Amino acid sequence: MEQTTKRSSFSGKLGFVLAASGSAVGLGNIWRFPYLAAKYGGGIFLLVYLILAVTFGFALMVAEIAIGRKTRQSAIHAYGVLDKRFRFLGPLASLVPIIITPYYCVIGGWVIKYLVVYGTGSGATLAGDSYFSEFISSTSPMVWFIIFVAITVLIVMTGVEKGVEKVSKVMMPLLVLLSLGIAIYCLTLPGAMDGVIYYLKPDFSKFSATTILAAMGQLFYSMSLAMGIMITYGSYMKKDSHLTASVHQIEIFDTGIAFLAGLMVIPAVFSFGADVNAGPGLMFITLPKVFGSIAVTNIIGTLFFLLVLFAALTSAISLTETVVSIICDKTGMKRMTSCIVTALILIALGSLSALGYGALAQVQIIGMAFLDFFDFVSNSVLMPIVAFLTCILIGYIIKPSAVIEEAETEGASFKGKGLFIFVIKYLAPICIVAILISSVLSAFGIISI
Repeated sequence: MEQTTKRSSFSGKLGFVLAASGSAVGLGNIWRFPYLAAKYGGGIFLLVYLILAVTFGFALMVAEIAIGRKTRQSAIHAYGVLDKRFRFLGPLASLVPIIITPYYCVIGGWVIKYLVVYGTGSGATLAGDSYFSEFISSTSPMVWFIIFVAITVLIVMTGVEKGVEKVSKVMMPLLVLLSLGIAIYCLTLPGAMDGVIYYLKPDFSKFSATTILAAMGQLFYSMSLAMGIMITYGSYMKKDSHLTASVHQIEIFDTGIAFLAGLMVIPAVFSFGADVNAGPGLMFITLPKVFGSIAVTNIIGTLFFLLVLFAALTSAISLTETVVSIICDKTGMKRMTSCIVTALILIALGSLSALGYGALAQVQIIGMAFLDFFDFVSNSVLMPIVAFLTCILIGYIIKPSAVIEEAETEGASFKGKGLFIFVIKYLAPICIVAILISSVLSAFGIISI
């Protein structure tokens, strides 16, 4: 059912940019980016990521926001409005945030738990070898998960301009200030410069196809691509807002925070001789050990996890807003009712991930715990498929000119149109297929990434 009421919108360009940047800046930047950069060679990973961000990422984000603004619909209907043959892509794209948001909120709950422990002066306990594994294998994550869901849904419930936009206008500047402050502090630690050199100086001997694939996979996760988010936010964007300039500003926010996160984490880990290849456990296991070696452990830990919480919330808000918008557009429900339904969905599905390492640890799908499986299906399978089909729709069905015309609404300029056309028609589809194939083969242990 199409939505008949007047569609909400952001108050202006600043509101849109900060909200969309808040969506892009999340756990992907603060948690995922540093451990991938550490794993795949530091400086060379950073260089590859930056090149991909200004080409591949820029083109896909422009396309998704243009689709939303052109159709004034969330992902559930937007594709069908452009071409009826691609109507199926709406439900497929809508599945992504519905799968991601519940387990993302579980990780958000972990962040609140760590923030509370540091904030109450008990940060030293987090440095214990088995603290994290014991925590996630208990029933405690359910409580923190529900608290995170409640905070997120209450913000979304207040609306686009009064809730999503206002919170983003407060959280984004604070997030930048906290990132800068902690990064500067970490650079003053003994031995931190070794980490800085590793992080900033490209070592081309460590360059490989897996470096490119890892950077591209991170790009999807970090920039909120192929999740229906940018289409939804684009549908709230006013016609007089400069589309491509807004995308450039979102990329600066997103990449800047990811860069600062690496500058916080990697030098600190080098400084204390911790395992730089700790992977996903870097934030919840390795960093608490690093912070535990500092005299002001509780202060630094509190500030760091406050930063991570802001980042997690801004992305969770955008994910939840996307689900709420999809339900509103599909059923015609009022916003308040849709928010309540969304909260119930999040709690029902998220409970599986919250208990997946504890009470439900024996239940696995293709050898994965629930959280890992949902992450695999959404990030490694559905997102590449949605992105590939979006490129086909724009590159060969409605043609890139449809997006270019939308971007040039009211006389706005679109520099780099040739690059946009090349990426959407040729480069992106090839890269996306490579990501999809390699991710699936890696998940089944056929290749190692």
